[in-house]
Amino acid sequence: MKKTISIMAVAILSAIMIFAQGTGRRQSYKGEITVIPKELSQRGDSLYISIDFKMNGVNVDSRQSADFIPVLTSSVRSKKLPEVSIKGRNNYKTYYRSLSLMSKEQRADYEQNAPYSVVKGYKGHSETVNYQYVIPYEKWMADAHLDLQKDDCGCGNINTIEVQRLVDNVLVEKIVVIEPYQVSPSLAYVQPEVEVVKRRDVSAEAAFDFKSGRTDLLPEYMNNPAELSKLRKMIDNLKSDKNINVKGIKIIGYASPEGSLSLNKRLSEDRAKALKKYFMMFYDFPGEIYSTEFGGENWDGLVKALPESNCEYKDTVLSIIEKTSIEEGREKKIMDLHNGVPYRQMLKEIFPKLRIALCIIDYNVKNFDIAEAEQVFKVSPQNLSLNEMYAVANQYNKGSQEFNDVFETAVRMFPNDETANLNAASAALARKDIVSAERYLKKIKSKIRVPEYDNTMGVLEMLKGNYDRAESYFNAANDAGTDEARTNLEEISKKRENIRQIEEQTAKNK
Repeated sequence: MKKTISIMAVAILSAIMIFAQGTGRRQSYKGEITVIPKELSQRGDSLYISIDFKMNGVNVDSRQSADFIPVLTSSVRSKKLPEVSIKGRNNYKTYYRSLSLMSKEQRADYEQNAPYSVVKGYKGHSETVNYQYVIPYEKWMADAHLDLQKDDCGCGNINTIEVQRLVDNVLVEKIVVIEPYQVSPSLAYVQPEVEVVKRRDVSAEAAFDFKSGRTDLLPEYMNNPAELSKLRKMIDNLKSDKNINVKGIKIIGYASPEGSLSLNKRLSEDRAKALKKYFMMFYDFPGEIYSTEFGGENWDGLVKALPESNCEYKDTVLSIIEKTSIEEGREKKIMDLHNGVPYRQMLKEIFPKLRIALCIIDYNVKNFDIAEAEQVFKVSPQNLSLNEMYAVANQYNKGSQEFNDVFETAVRMFPNDETANLNAASAALARKDIVSAERYLKKIKSKIRVPEYDNTMGVLEMLKGNYDRAESYFNAANDAGTDEARTNLEEISKKRENIRQIEEQTAKNK
């Protein structure tokens, strides 16, 4: 067996590819990018992929990237692995700026499909990325090969993608008589506390058009019909739901940065009041549930809008915003930049979109019995409490697809709740999704360890093959009286015995 592995290793290491040579196609970069496959092998329950990406004097076109995507392919299936993205100067800056502006929910979604590595590709950059990736091994991978897709513009256009073969086949462990024992974890779930009063809120932005210096809201003026329709649809949906009681409508007016702060404050407050007056004409809500306020000059909106705009010198404008406070004359510096060219362009193309009204509606939702909760879950899961969702989940068989789906929905509705994340982690581990489970468990910051947490961490370590760590967690949960932990300790004993038998069989086969 050692001899076979050694031969295969030499074959893989000799398969050096340089995309920069021999393609005959225009590339988005200069310099040399060498791809060296080092390993594609199965060991135990996992498949190990190792590739070196060596860059030498690389300069990628500023707004583009060279994306290298390993793809595992067999006759029946294929699986894309995380990419290595080598980005030009502007592309690299825009990428990390967009990351910094993501909400927690957006970042959580992003992390599920994040690149393996994002690398600078300018100033003659030289670097080696050691790509080491491990995935659960599945039977279809036995006859798979490893390809590398190269997207030369980073745009995902199939016409620009080149495909090169890296490794012809997976190096599979020598088959022994004794099959590896697949542990069957037992998961424990936490019943959330009852939410006595279910308070919720929903919000929407609208950018209204006002005549210069005016604060009266003209419903038929320019784009106002579409913006008003968006807000009214949000309110109508709540008002038509018999399970909802609207408690407050807050209207926050934001101003674009030009002009004095006092004038912007007066205009924004008066325009927010104009929207309140419009709502009061259409709805029979008590007047006291409305409130209006000035949200400030919308610099955050400008920062978000600039990267996607055609504004000249936008990177310089963003640098001024980042480094210069309002009190230090931020607006004056931008106005003076390049004789006012970028400022005038923003004044015409971007600033009108920054004069927004944010409408936030607070409401209470009635409590549901199990039969009602099952129906509400299908159409409006956001109206359920975590405790109600837990009750819905327990109408299904533990570990079933329906059971797990409830907890996945719960964590989307309550992304920062520790109980929701703990139960979602257990649901992920039930389907052997280690990556998602780890993401959920990282959100649990509480110093108080509950036995269900210890059991879940133990299952995570057990599925990763860290049996000593798993045993430590299971012992803690078992001491606290968790039945699932006792079952998992028995699974570890079975796995260790299985490992011992396999090792003995392997030694005999040598």
